[in-house]
Amino acid sequence: METTVRIPINAHALEGDLAVPEHARGLVLFAHGSGSGRRSPRNRYVAQVLNQAGLATLLFDLLTQEEDAVYENRFDIELLTNRLVDATRWSLEQPTVNKLRIGYFGASTGAAAAMRAAARTAAHVAAVVSRGGRPDLAMSYLGRVRAPTLLIVGEYDDVVIELNQQALEAIGAGDKGLIIVPGATHLFEEPGALDVVAGHAAQWFTRHLVGAGH
Repeated sequence: METTVRIPINAHALEGDLAVPEHARGLVLFAHGSGSGRRSPRNRYVAQVLNQAGLATLLFDLLTQEEDAVYENRFDIELLTNRLVDATRWSLEQPTVNKLRIGYFGASTGAAAAMRAAARTAAHVAAVVSRGGRPDLAMSYLGRVRAPTLLIVGEYDDVVIELNQQALEAIGAGDKGLIIVPGATHLFEEPGALDVVAGHAAQWFTRHLVGAGH
């Protein structure tokens, strides 16, 4: 079941879509990249695959419409991180999902926000997955990340592969990995590429989020 939610942030509210399948086994919060939002077709597709795997998902806009109109806000990693932390706290107060272990799925610059937030909310975040992400933008936080972390990059995304390799070495989690998807570019637009991403994400989150409590 998917419902539209409003996540209060100071005097504003962020729009979100919360999907909670029957007998959900975990909750995944999505942090999208610059210029994207909760209606991102790629993230929505991944969310559907996670729902089918028995995981609840929260896709939400990290910025209000007014904030998104200011181009620089889209790359303000600290602002995006704060919003993800706020959404995490909100989730912990919702009766339908507050007993589920939490994971983050970050794309592009959203992956940096996910890594920073994972370092700041270590007691509540049990897994992180990055799709074509820039975890290097959170380099000073990576050593504090304890949540099992999976980085997924396309084979032809050369620069991002190198940045993810550097980030992988810096991540403090004991369980971590880097998957390079053959034949894929940065946005995984090639036939079947996003299926591979979604499959790996579902396996990672199922492995680390199954169970209740924090």
